[in-house]
Amino acid sequence: MEIAIIAHDGMKADLVQFLNEHKDFLHSENISLIATGTTGGKAENAGFKVTKMLSGPLGGDAQIAARVAEGKCNMVLFFKDPLAKHPHEPDINMLIRVCDVHNVPLATNQATAQLLLKAIAI
Repeated sequence: MEIAIIAHDGMKADLVQFLNEHKDFLHSENISLIATGTTGGKAENAGFKVTKMLSGPLGGDAQIAARVAEGKCNMVLFFKDPLAKHPHEPDINMLIRVCDVHNVPLATNQATAQLLLKAIAI
């Protein structure tokens, strides 16, 4: 199962903490992580093996959306910062739309991400 991890700058620490809380599950051999560039670097520094795309503003969100559309990415954990303005908002909305079109689970906050991981861990 391929899981995409993305986090806005103000949420990267929260995402890494979330990953660490679920490291036993996420380090299993049937889970592979992909990420936008900077988020992927933070996850790698925390000990996770991650395939990195471009950073979000440079097209990483679009690359992940393409993987969702191709049926390669099975879940997206996108810790959005709801209080900050993002210049690449159209790319973010496109990723969310592609997840909806292809019926791929998408979590935009920690509570929903927790539920998704619990659901697939059963």
